[in-house]
Amino acid sequence: AVAPDAEALMRSRYCAYVRGNADYLLATWHPTTRPPQLSLGGEPPARWLGLQVRRYAVTGPNTAVVEFVARHRIGNRAQRLRETSRFVREGGRWYYLDGEFPDREGPS
Repeated sequence: AVAPDAEALMRSRYCAYVRGNADYLLATWHPTTRPPQLSLGGEPPARWLGLQVRRYAVTGPNTAVVEFVARHRIGNRAQRLRETSRFVREGGRWYYLDGEFPDREGPS
């Protein structure tokens, strides 16, 4: 199903990370910023613990941002991923464009 808005797409992408569905993540990533491949495997693998959407804002007729915190555990270490993601709608579909990570430098 097509996500009705950027927040719904972001939530579905989080679920894809939880399930290890790299194909879905690549399909919902805008072609101009999408990597050629995506590896979700790691040793030890991440165990996703929860998602908190902090802000959702429509920034234009076909653009939006979603700020969120995703918690996960790798081995015995709990971690947080804080991101402000940009989304764009083309052809009636929303795509993840890129994100800024306030705890790190530069976009991804």
